[in-house]
Amino acid sequence: MQLQGIHHLTAVTANAKGNHDFYTQFLGLRLVKKTVNQDDVSAYHLFFADGKASPGSDITFFDWPVGPEQRGTNSISRTALRVNGSATLSYWEKRIADAGLNYKKTAVHDGRLTLLFEDPEGQRLALVDDGGTGESYPWEKSPVPAEHQIRGLGPITLTVADRRYTDLALTKILGMEEVRDYKSPDSPDHRVHVYKMGPGGAAAEIHVVERQDLPMARQGAGAVHHVAFRTPDMDEYHAWTERLTALKIPFSGEVNRFYFHSLYFREPNGILFEIATDGPGFDADEPMESLGEKLSLPPFLEGRRAQIEAGLKPI
Repeated sequence: MQLQGIHHLTAVTANAKGNHDFYTQFLGLRLVKKTVNQDDVSAYHLFFADGKASPGSDITFFDWPVGPEQRGTNSISRTALRVNGSATLSYWEKRIADAGLNYKKTAVHDGRLTLLFEDPEGQRLALVDDGGTGESYPWEKSPVPAEHQIRGLGPITLTVADRRYTDLALTKILGMEEVRDYKSPDSPDHRVHVYKMGPGGAAAEIHVVERQDLPMARQGAGAVHHVAFRTPDMDEYHAWTERLTALKIPFSGEVNRFYFHSLYFREPNGILFEIATDGPGFDADEPMESLGEKLSLPPFLEGRRAQIEAGLKPI
């Protein structure tokens, strides 16, 4: 029983329209699901992914009317997006510079060409050369040329006050393996420790840096809410339920999100983790060719559609 990589990452925006425009028109991702936060239906939940809405490719956002995050420790501090090749990094560095975004010039970190940058709300992102490993599914309507499009998520970086506790969660609970470390590009006096799951590689890594010199993070616009890990099917999903129960880890119980099934728990430093199934997928309630074109609601919310739509601003 092994996790197969990053499933999705969910962050926070205070500007749904601007967020939609940036991730589709600038980053060239596809809006594959426009829905609501199932626990707070006043907020959009927007899912951006590759052309086929593949597990492991989606970065998602809750739209909440909040101020900016307070950066600090015990948080998910950077989200990497995978691309292929030095020519693609050159394309993106020019595109990002021309847009006036905050960024650092492309450099090699952890043996991979990496471009660090921020979205307009300060969401910390990176573009990482994954060497073209694995399949990719460009979106034919993207404003970004197919060869330069984002291929998926990973690695994800956590900043914690005490790495020992996060190490226990990653290795003893989730079965990951620490494989190496490297100098932090954000803080050269600190080392980043790399944990791999399943097949490993950029799509299946968590990077952890210990920082005791920072205040505690406080969530807001530009923050990350949680990271989810892939489990392939319901059999393994139920096995994870049994494992968390046997280890006496406090967790959410099994949650049916309609597009996937989830388990949630917090590692000891307070970062929220999710284990999510690859299926059923985002085409469970609308055709693949028209994903994200209308507001989708899971069946248990469909009877409240009129009320929910009235409370949302058009995007």
